Amino acid sequence: MKKVLGSFVLAAVMLGAGGMVMAQPGYDIKVMTPQVKSALEARKARFAELKALKSQGVVGENNRGYVEALGGGGNVKDLVNAENANRKEVYQAIVEQNDLGAGSLATVEGVFAGVQRDKAAAGEKVQDPSGRWVTK
Repeated sequence: MKKVLGSFVLAAVMLGAGGMVMAQPGYDIKVMTPQVKSALEARKARFAELKALKSQGVVGENNRGYVEALGGGGNVKDLVNAENANRKEVYQAIVEQNDLGAGSLATVEGVFAGVQRDKAAAGEKVQDPSGRWVTK
């Protein structure tokens, strides 16, 4: 599992600014299926709005690779739900296309949680591995 995790970390930056896929050695999106393409396009379309909500402290990056509403109304929750659904589609595609096995989704999610924590801007809220919310 360490080898899988180590190789995957090399590809973990694939969801950079705007959610675009960047080719990296290791595990990545090998086939741009219509579902993956749609998920990435939707993520790119909501990137600026999500970034603004993060800077306001209304949305944070949790320790499971997803965003979480920390305030705000239904609009924020709708945006968070849409983002998380798209992230899960991409994570699942990585698991399937790299033959990582059914139990690997949590590992992929955890690796991306670490990447998102590292990429968070000063003032944004992130959840550390123990579950504690901190402001970066």
